[in-house]
Amino acid sequence: MSAKRVSSYSAQRISARIAALGKQISRMYGGRRLDAVVTMDRGFVFAADLLRNVTSPTVCHFVREQVRDVQQGNHARREVLFGSRPDLKGRDVLVLDAVMDTGVTQEFLLRRLAESQPRSLRLAVLLDKKSGRHVDLEPDYFVFQTASNLGWVGYGLSDAAGKRRNERNLSAGSKKQARGEPRNSASNSKKKKP
Repeated sequence: MSAKRVSSYSAQRISARIAALGKQISRMYGGRRLDAVVTMDRGFVFAADLLRNVTSPTVCHFVREQVRDVQQGNHARREVLFGSRPDLKGRDVLVLDAVMDTGVTQEFLLRRLAESQPRSLRLAVLLDKKSGRHVDLEPDYFVFQTASNLGWVGYGLSDAAGKRRNERNLSAGSKKQARGEPRNSASNSKKKKP
């Protein structure tokens, strides 16, 4: 699916695409146990709907990111931190996040999770915003791609005031960054495939 300029996706369209993606992921893992790592706060609605469409036995792990700006002399940099990581040695791991923009946060999380030597490590996102990418990382699975650099709201994503997460549709908002979609900074990732 190519990136298109779409300003909203209906609940029905989201549901149909997620059901198809759930079947694709189920075929990939062929009944093997799947360890899903869900990013909180923005990935929970997407993860819940997707995992109900996956037939593999699934264990869920939840991680919360903390992004902070750090001043080092004359140079500011952004740090991405995650709480404790689960033991995933030898497991098939699927990271679930709502939006992939710069890719820095996901790339950092994938590197951290790879340290526990999973059998496979993949990434699925609801919305892939390719035009904002700062790292050499593409999601293994996505529901929609967009060329828009607008913030998105609904379907688990909030506006800057923390509202609108409960809307069933996914809509493009303003150029201001939606809450829960931090701007990030970079590195490289190596993903293991089954």
